[in-house]
Amino acid sequence: MAASRSEVGAWGEAIAARYLAERGYRVRDRNWRAGHGELDIVAEQAGTIVFVEVRTRRNDLFGSPEESITPRKRATLIETAHMYLEAHNLSEAQWQIDVIAIDLDNRNIVQRLEHYECAVEG
Repeated sequence: MAASRSEVGAWGEAIAARYLAERGYRVRDRNWRAGHGELDIVAEQAGTIVFVEVRTRRNDLFGSPEESITPRKRATLIETAHMYLEAHNLSEAQWQIDVIAIDLDNRNIVQRLEHYECAVEG
């Protein structure tokens, strides 16, 4: 039985969180929601708040993970990041939005993981 899109997404987010932790990021929140937006991972590294959008794919029928981030999604990420900063009294903090793109095979084994720092300009 094939995994649902949400199961693939949750698997990708777990892989991304582990990847970040292994590289010295401190994960502050996962799946933080406000308004119409959600932040997959909120991390911190060297005093910078890093909002991470995780995109996971099993095949390229709908394009690469990177290609799935539309201008509308970018705008929602920026808006939600601002809401997070305000809600946590971090409006003066340095911050950025990164993207982690993951390609999995049909056994959920990572074939490719790309971390794009400052991928969405806010």
